[in-house]
Amino acid sequence: MAKRPRVLGIVLAGGEGKRLMPLTLDRAKPAVPFGGVHRMIDFVLSNLVNGGVHKIAVLTQYKSHSLDRHISTAWRLASLTGGYVTPVPAQQRRGPHWYLGSADAIYQSLNLINDESPDIVAVFGADNVYRMDPSQMIDQHIESGAGVTVAGIRVKRSEASAFGVIHTEDGTTISEFLEKPADPPGLPDSPDESYVSMGNYVFTTEALREALDRDAVDAESRHDMGGNIVPQLVGRGLAAVYDFNANVVPGETERDHGYWRDVGTIDAYYEAHRDLISTHPIFNLYNADWPIFALPAQRPPAKFVSGGSAQESMVSAGCIVSGSQVVHSVLSPGVYLEQGAVVQESVLADGVRVGAGAVVRRAILDKNVVVPAGAHLGVDLERDRDSYHVSDGGVVVLGKGTVALR
Repeated sequence: MAKRPRVLGIVLAGGEGKRLMPLTLDRAKPAVPFGGVHRMIDFVLSNLVNGGVHKIAVLTQYKSHSLDRHISTAWRLASLTGGYVTPVPAQQRRGPHWYLGSADAIYQSLNLINDESPDIVAVFGADNVYRMDPSQMIDQHIESGAGVTVAGIRVKRSEASAFGVIHTEDGTTISEFLEKPADPPGLPDSPDESYVSMGNYVFTTEALREALDRDAVDAESRHDMGGNIVPQLVGRGLAAVYDFNANVVPGETERDHGYWRDVGTIDAYYEAHRDLISTHPIFNLYNADWPIFALPAQRPPAKFVSGGSAQESMVSAGCIVSGSQVVHSVLSPGVYLEQGAVVQESVLADGVRVGAGAVVRRAILDKNVVVPAGAHLGVDLERDRDSYHVSDGGVVVLGKGTVALR
């Protein structure tokens, strides 16, 4: 049997997540709650661990306390096998400055690579909702002999300017890489789609080291993985693409095969939750063959009393639905709905309390939000805009600990 390569996983988790405000007011984007019991970072970590990558460094920077705590408490791999998931804060190892970009974050953390001496370094982002077996991408990377392999996916051309756009003549070698172009090119077989980077990269270690060294002395560089490192390797003929649609994950269905969503905005975050709750979900959190791991809530089961009900919803442990109605919504642990409350098409984080007769519609309520008895959210958007954040798509968002107006 051929020896498996030594792989080090590096997760880039330092983003501010400004477009997810107020959910990122005092936490890093990868620490934002998702799907009732998860944090955003649980998806990439689950994919790496399920795919056999058991040595993972998570590079953090902004507002990292809750993210560090989550990793330290939830992600404890078996030490006997040498596995670990560890948060690594910015340490100013290359001078008196914080990370100047995603490439600089890895450059300043080269000691992690030197200590492990891996054959392969898998550099993945921390902000997306998806399932992926990284071992299949790693196998293709090794077979191709490339210096870097970029995971690619088709998206609507109208949305592609938010990503790095990939051009390939033969389906494998990247001939051009455009970072967030204003007018992204369409595909020959589908002019309304573009082929974009998912922000997941597999590097041969020496190619990564050399590219980072070159980038570090380039005064014109923004020190960005997608903006500088990948184009550098494309220009040297060392970059390949891996088609995410070819990735097969155990337990997946035809409906959720190839699902990937970038949740960089409030509306995208909201729609990703909507994908979870249908009878046949677009993204299935209940795939036991490729679990998305989470820290179990030490709470009693959810309780429905006095005629309380939930339809096409996810209700976490510790919730009490008392004489109230929940429809097309996601409730995190410890949510309490009082008599006559109505929650529709909403996402409620840990500890939210909705008072008697209150109505919550198309809203995202962060941890410990209180909606007083009789209050209405999402019913009159013009009124809500005077007091709360309302997204372009009409989703009302209340930050942590907010007490809503009556």
